[in-house]
Amino acid sequence: MDQQNCIRVLFPYQDGDAIGGSHTSSLTLAAGLDRREFSPLVLLHGAPGVLGDMVAEMDLPILRMERPPVMAGRLMRNADNASLQGYLRRSLPALVRLLRKERIDIVHTNDGGMHASWALPAKLAGARFIWHHRQAPDARGVNLVAPLFADHIFSVSEFSRPSKPVLDISKRFEVVRSPFTLSSDVPDRQAARQTLLQEIGAEENACLIGYFGSLISRKRPEHFVRVVDAVRKMISDRPVHGLIFGKDQVEGLGIEAECRKLVDTLGMTGCLHLMGHRTPVDPLIAGVDVLAVTALDEPFGRTLIEAMHVGTPVVATQHGGNIEAIQDGQTGFLVDPTEPAAFVPAIRTILDEPKTRRRITSAAKGFARALTVEAHVSKVSSVYRSLVRPTGDGKRRVAYIGSGTP
Repeated sequence: MDQQNCIRVLFPYQDGDAIGGSHTSSLTLAAGLDRREFSPLVLLHGAPGVLGDMVAEMDLPILRMERPPVMAGRLMRNADNASLQGYLRRSLPALVRLLRKERIDIVHTNDGGMHASWALPAKLAGARFIWHHRQAPDARGVNLVAPLFADHIFSVSEFSRPSKPVLDISKRFEVVRSPFTLSSDVPDRQAARQTLLQEIGAEENACLIGYFGSLISRKRPEHFVRVVDAVRKMISDRPVHGLIFGKDQVEGLGIEAECRKLVDTLGMTGCLHLMGHRTPVDPLIAGVDVLAVTALDEPFGRTLIEAMHVGTPVVATQHGGNIEAIQDGQTGFLVDPTEPAAFVPAIRTILDEPKTRRRITSAAKGFARALTVEAHVSKVSSVYRSLVRPTGDGKRRVAYIGSGTP
């Protein structure tokens, strides 16, 4: 299929310096599409940021749209985002014009702000609209808006399946696991560990417990601090250090400050380290002894799978999509999400029983390596094809509605 007849897929994002799992997963999908059949286009709203640099490095076509402003999810909202009235008056017509000009067949959105901003323009321009849900099952948007506008709804886990959609979505809902680019060149765990020990000034026999992710309420970094505190109080034969890799998702959110205050309150200065946002992440995950996942309502965490791949044991809350990613006692451990001390027995087992640790990490690697980019791209591509009908001349085009083909 020549480029003129390829299915054109738009991936819109708010540019900025916060890069999360949804960005990584969806851009990996865009980069993995067969260019003989699909033509991906990344649209970046707002002023240039780190996300734009990431897109450029992936060699994806980029279109910038700094104005007019669009709506944003609660966590990403700032003064530059449009009000509903401003969006309808200025932004909506501009987005519709862009879709028609670029002859977009499918709009594929991946976060709350982009869902809200692009659902109506896609319909008015006659493009198909895909809502990729990566939040809790009771999220308002996926239950109230997606059933009205989305031609197809993807979810990263069964846990995230919309709980009370206003319309039946059974024929246009599908679980598609996130894609993972897992290199066969796994970091040397001992070397990675030594690097971290030197950086934080810890002793050779220290236990390193890692947290990886944005500092947001759902991921509960404060609970992680309490977990580390519980471990250090109950494991007295070796030093215990917690390392938080991440930063506030939105400037001014204040969660990092809350963690620092809690560290002081619990007397944990010197054994809890706020390491900031770092890339690449694999050597860091490989350097810790345990990944502690403290999140609630986590749809299907990326760092959990990345830890499995590099051989770092995972202890996670028995909640959300963690239950679909971990078989308790087989590929990791699931624990009570309410009690920080619930993490202690599992971490003690990982530290004291090398045979159990090897068995679990070996099984976990097998699970992680089945979540390939190829499998994800194949499943999504099949849906793209189903949404864009063939025409009589063998070309594939979306069935435009309302105003006709742009």
